[in-house]
Amino acid sequence: GIAPRARIVSTALTGTDPTIMLTGPMPASRKALAKAGATDLVGWLRAHLDRAGTGDYVALLAYLERNAQHGELLTRMRTAIRDARKLATCVGFGPRFLHSTGQAYKGGPDTGVFLQITGHPAADLPIPGRKFTFGTVEAAQARGDFAVLAERGRRALRVHLTGGGSQGGLQAVATAVVKALV
Repeated sequence: GIAPRARIVSTALTGTDPTIMLTGPMPASRKALAKAGATDLVGWLRAHLDRAGTGDYVALLAYLERNAQHGELLTRMRTAIRDARKLATCVGFGPRFLHSTGQAYKGGPDTGVFLQITGHPAADLPIPGRKFTFGTVEAAQARGDFAVLAERGRRALRVHLTGGGSQGGLQAVATAVVKALV
């Protein structure tokens, strides 16, 4: 007597070498999304957002520079999802949310649909005495956060912005989210 909340359209085992994880799409993910009829960013976002049902929420997890322009675009995406799907929504800039709401995302009930948005840092700084940068640490935190969400079977999709400018990339994602909701 329990009404189904979702229907499995397609599955695939995903994974890639951690050294290239942030540089390109995972072939198995692309294959699973294509099976579901999604062949571009709008289709991928539509398929992902269609996984949210009554009682769920959508969280936008942005591993991007925290500035007014990014905040505005993320808020525009959040409210578009909220208004179109009548779901609770939230936005967080990583890695700062990892010690608060991030714990609930991974350890709480399976009611979240997560869109992780990553990009190369606008200005990357070396860590004194280390061979890596703050951008490398943030990328590792994003990768680890996504891995735990996936390991726990959470509904998560990662979009990585490339091309040297996260502002234009984030605008493209915001436009695609609005189109995906139609």
